[in-house]
Amino acid sequence: MSYWLSYVILIAGFALLTKGADFFVEGAAAVAGKLRVPSFIIGMTIVAMGTSAPECAVSVTAALKGSNQLAVSNAVGSNLFNLMVVCGVCSLAAPLAVETGVLRKEFPFSILVAVLLLAAGAFGMSLTRADGLILLAVFVIFLFWMIKSACISREKQSGDDTEGGEQKNLSVFRCVVYIAGGLAAIVLGGDWVVDGASVIAESFGMSQNLIGLTVVAFGTSLPELVTSFAAARKKQADMALGNVIGSNIFNILLILGLAAVISPMSFNMENLIDTGILTGLSIEVYFFCRKDHDIRRTEGIIMLAQYALYTLYICMR
Repeated sequence: MSYWLSYVILIAGFALLTKGADFFVEGAAAVAGKLRVPSFIIGMTIVAMGTSAPECAVSVTAALKGSNQLAVSNAVGSNLFNLMVVCGVCSLAAPLAVETGVLRKEFPFSILVAVLLLAAGAFGMSLTRADGLILLAVFVIFLFWMIKSACISREKQSGDDTEGGEQKNLSVFRCVVYIAGGLAAIVLGGDWVVDGASVIAESFGMSQNLIGLTVVAFGTSLPELVTSFAAARKKQADMALGNVIGSNIFNILLILGLAAVISPMSFNMENLIDTGILTGLSIEVYFFCRKDHDIRRTEGIIMLAQYALYTLYICMR
């Protein structure tokens, strides 16, 4: 790929990401209205599963090739990016309101999942097939929990519950087209951004290792970033937060669970440190949310600054 072509691909990738996210959020919000379930639950399931596709592809491929360290680093690194950067950037667009129920159930569950990974890694410094099966079993329980929550919400709500967001009344066919087409544009755009940025980074003398820690990690989390930001912009804050929490749960339970079942993976001290940082920062953001039941601009700036320090740390490491 030529130097100038890489810039064209980079710009085209960002354009695909932006428009794809708009269509994806509109389709998901319309589905929430038709099913009469809160946007948060749609964000935790349909949106989170869709935006976690790049992480799943990278981690499962790494496990099949025996590059298990990449699978662990990708999942934990993406979760840190989702938590600190995605939530931080979205809070700059609009305060991310957090309902009491989320603070009591879903958010603590995402912290528990991080603690579970930390404990599994610390005990024996590896993720065995048995550990992977346990993670997958917890994931199945999580899915049943979300389905039950959706059914309860549907029974409580009348047909007119759109969370106060900007929502189009789309047909079922258009919902499918918006979600599928938007997701395809997000994934393709993310690939183009990573490819273009990698070539540009190499031209500036960055090593492949540093590119992997920065450009690739950023690229696999771009779907969460652009989708959540688009949701926040369209006044679908619940969907934005649900996407982050849901993606972080998916990345550990489903993606690392699958990767460990395919090929057991070892944990090194750096993996444990990163997982410990993820757990600590998750608890910090939880207390940010408990304070005023939202994440405000000041707190978002603090989160972005902390992620910048973490990036500096891993580059030096």
